[in-house]
Amino acid sequence: MSTLLGTTLNDRYRLEARIGTGGMSTVYRALDETLERPVAIKLMNREIASDSDQLERFRREARSVAQLSHPHIVGVIDAGEDGGRPYIVFEYVEGETLKQRIRRLGELDIAEAVAYAIEVARALGAAHARHIVHRDVKPQNVLIDEEGSAKVTDFGIARTLDEDGLTADGRVLGTTDYVSPEQALGHAVTGQSDLYSLGIVLYEMLTGQVPFTGENQVAVAMKHVREELPDVQTLRPEVSASLAAIVDRATAKDLGERYRHDDELIADLEEVLALEAARAGGATGEATTVIRTLPSRTRRRLPLRVRRPGWPIVTAALVLAALVGGAIALSGRAHHGTGTAASGAQSGPLVQIPLRSDAAHDFDPNGDGHEHPEDTAFAIDNNPETFWRTETYRGGVLGKPGVGLYVDASPGAVVRQLRIHTPTPGFDAAVYVASGALPPSISDPGWKQVATVPSVASTQTIPLDTAGQRSRYVLLWITSLPPGGDRAEIGELALYR
Repeated sequence: MSTLLGTTLNDRYRLEARIGTGGMSTVYRALDETLERPVAIKLMNREIASDSDQLERFRREARSVAQLSHPHIVGVIDAGEDGGRPYIVFEYVEGETLKQRIRRLGELDIAEAVAYAIEVARALGAAHARHIVHRDVKPQNVLIDEEGSAKVTDFGIARTLDEDGLTADGRVLGTTDYVSPEQALGHAVTGQSDLYSLGIVLYEMLTGQVPFTGENQVAVAMKHVREELPDVQTLRPEVSASLAAIVDRATAKDLGERYRHDDELIADLEEVLALEAARAGGATGEATTVIRTLPSRTRRRLPLRVRRPGWPIVTAALVLAALVGGAIALSGRAHHGTGTAASGAQSGPLVQIPLRSDAAHDFDPNGDGHEHPEDTAFAIDNNPETFWRTETYRGGVLGKPGVGLYVDASPGAVVRQLRIHTPTPGFDAAVYVASGALPPSISDPGWKQVATVPSVASTQTIPLDTAGQRSRYVLLWITSLPPGGDRAEIGELALYR
């Protein structure tokens, strides 16, 4: 192949360096002499080009892939043939492959890994919408450009060269480190197969290693068919339960348990990225770029300092203005010598009840028992910009008596007031308290209703009728979702005595 260096395809593309090779084709960096710019040329190997069936498939797929236009897909510029050998011209991406990045750094920053997974999933979604299945999703086929953005390459090429299953002519086609079980068995391959491979790529980004190794490619492929992935949290304990669940679902061997659509996987990844940024108080690298593209509903999970980088300056100015205004008001009162509290002041001021960081818990006795337990701490972290949320209920109907969030105010207190902040106002709620063991259901007599709140406001103060009795548990019981919404969110919940 080196003899081709310096030659020009169709009097336009001069081959300057070989940058990749495989059994089916070779990739060159070339110069487009017409437009005077670097390009990447994938040139089918001569022995493959002599197969008329493969040649026609390559031509047909080149036309199909050329229709893809997406910021995270390496763009196809041109296609042609020279001396009976077809080639495809791609934009030239200066940088490194994701595989090289993993080899260089080992496990990636968690937020960065999720950000890259989002970009790849969005690229796959664009291809799947045009009925193009990649069939060879792997970090070697993901390019990281100089700005840090991920771009997927080889769309459709693997499909055309491997339509007959895992093997052809006794050879294993491509790496099987990321192959889906159905593809390994020679079964029908769909977009779900690409999502499985992406799940394996995400696993490798998080752990720095592929889940399976073996004596040969077939042995590895059979492990994808028969063996469960090693637990990602065992290899990297700081991976959250939510992110581990995404890896598990994306790599489920049963198609019924795997993500069915790209949008489902993307939505879950976006939620996790927002959570990671909220926990870290910010983001760096490509995660920062992807955060700017998150849907507005997901961005609400982020602190203001992440959503609006200039917010500390604005906040400081507002605080300073408030302090100055307060000083002026106090000065005026002192000048007049009143010396008395305002007539509406409460003689016994309320005091916030301190809560442990793990005091908040989800409560779903009439459902599956889980309502985002991994997010409950956000409801009591003194940051209304992070929040706990209910599950998503399609059509905006709970379909059960309610769902809630309770706090354990151990050892107990006379709770006089509950204050909440919510980015999803309009839901109906009630407040219950319990003083003994945690009642297992809302109908249990251990729960005592102490307030009813129709159409909760964005910031709501709720007086509680506890009759001076001490309570250990305080439950916010949500009985309906906000109008037009499919879930309720609690940014902050505080108790006062």
